[in-house]
Amino acid sequence: MSIIIDREKCTGCELCIASCPFEAIVIKEGKATVNENCQACMTCLNVCPEGAISEIEEKGPAGRDITGYKGVWVFAEQRGGKVAPVSFELLGAGRRLADDLETDLSAVLFGADNPEAKELVRWGADKVYLSDDQIFGSFNDEPYSALLASLVEAHRPEIVIAGATPIGRSFFPRVAAKLKTGLTADCTSLCIDKETRNLLQIRPAFGGNIMATILSPNTRPQMATVRPRVMKRGKYDANKTGEIIAVTAEGLSSHTKVLGMIKEEGDMTCNLQEADIIVSGGRGLGDPKGFKLIAELAELLGGTVGSSRACVDEGWIPYRHQVGQTGKTVCPKIYIACGISGAVQHLVGMQSSDIIIAINKNPDAPIFNVATCGIVGDLYEIIPLLIKKIKESREHVVTGSP
Repeated sequence: MSIIIDREKCTGCELCIASCPFEAIVIKEGKATVNENCQACMTCLNVCPEGAISEIEEKGPAGRDITGYKGVWVFAEQRGGKVAPVSFELLGAGRRLADDLETDLSAVLFGADNPEAKELVRWGADKVYLSDDQIFGSFNDEPYSALLASLVEAHRPEIVIAGATPIGRSFFPRVAAKLKTGLTADCTSLCIDKETRNLLQIRPAFGGNIMATILSPNTRPQMATVRPRVMKRGKYDANKTGEIIAVTAEGLSSHTKVLGMIKEEGDMTCNLQEADIIVSGGRGLGDPKGFKLIAELAELLGGTVGSSRACVDEGWIPYRHQVGQTGKTVCPKIYIACGISGAVQHLVGMQSSDIIIAINKNPDAPIFNVATCGIVGDLYEIIPLLIKKIKESREHVVTGSP
C-alpha cells in the first residue's frame, strides 16, 4: 500500500507535514507532495481536512501485474566447468519451496556442459536452462546478469535464488536492478506463506542479535541470496529425468574483460564452506602463535583452520579463515572451537554443524550452550594432549600394537 495526494483538493495547509514521523511530506508549488521517505504508515490519512490524502494498492513497479509469475528458479554456480556444491544445497531448498507452491523447480547454468546439467536434474531440478557459451568461461558480471535477467523476463518465475558467494553477491544485485524487483541478501532460511504465496526471506540483522523476516509482496520475481552450508541438500535420484533447454548467448557483450584468475595461496589450508572438519581459534589463544597449534590439530584431522572475528581484527590470521556473521557460514561434520567464547555473531555462522566441540577456560562461556561436547580447561594443555593421543592411535594402527 502507498499514499497519494490529490493536488486539486490540497490547500497547502501543512497539517499533514506535522503528522508525518518520517518527514515524507513537503510543500512544492503550494501543494503537499510525498517524497521517497514515505514508509506507508498511514498516519497522515485522517489529518487532512479536505480529504486530499488517500491510500492505493500497488501492483508492483510501473503497475506491473504480478499474478502471471510461476515457478522456482535456482542459479547453479559453476567453477571450472563443475557445478559448485552450493548449487545442490539451493536445489534442496528450491525443491521444498516449489512443492509448497505446487510448481516446477528449474535451474539456470552458465559455462558448463550437458553432463553437469543432468546432474542438476538428478538433484531435483525439473528443467535446466543451459548455456555453454565461451563468454561464460570466466565469471564476468555483465554477461551473467544480462542473460539471467533476459531469461527471467521471458519465463516469469515467481522466485529466483542464488548462493551468497562472491559470484552471487557480485552479479545478482545487477539482475534485481534490471528487473526492478527486491533482493534479500545472506538468507539463512526460506519458506512460503501459503495464503499469499509470498516468500518469507529470513536473515540475521543487527549484528545477528535478531532474525528478520523480509517480504517482497508487490514485486516479482522474489529474489534472495542464500548463505552456503545453511541449507540441506535434497534427495539424489540417479534415475530422475528432466528437460534441458539450450540457451543462446548470442548478442551478449561486455565492457570488461577477465584477463586471468589468480588463486590465493597461504600456509594454512582454507576451504571452510566445503570442509567436513574445522578447528577454529578465538581470542582465548592470547597470541597469534597459537594458530600453529590449531593448524597442527586441523592437519592431523584432515580439516581446515577457522577463526573468530576477534583474531582477524587483531591481524593474527587472514580474513579468509573467519567464521561467523561477517565471515563464512559453515556446516561441517565436526566443528572444534578453541578459546572462542561464543558471541552470537560467531554462533550464527557455525551452530548448524553436526558436532560442536568447545574448549574454553570459562565454564559459563556461551559456546557451551550450543556445544555437543564441552571441555573446560586451558587449550594449551588440552590440544597438545589431543594431538598426542591422535598420533599414538595412528601409530598403533600402523604397527598393529594394542
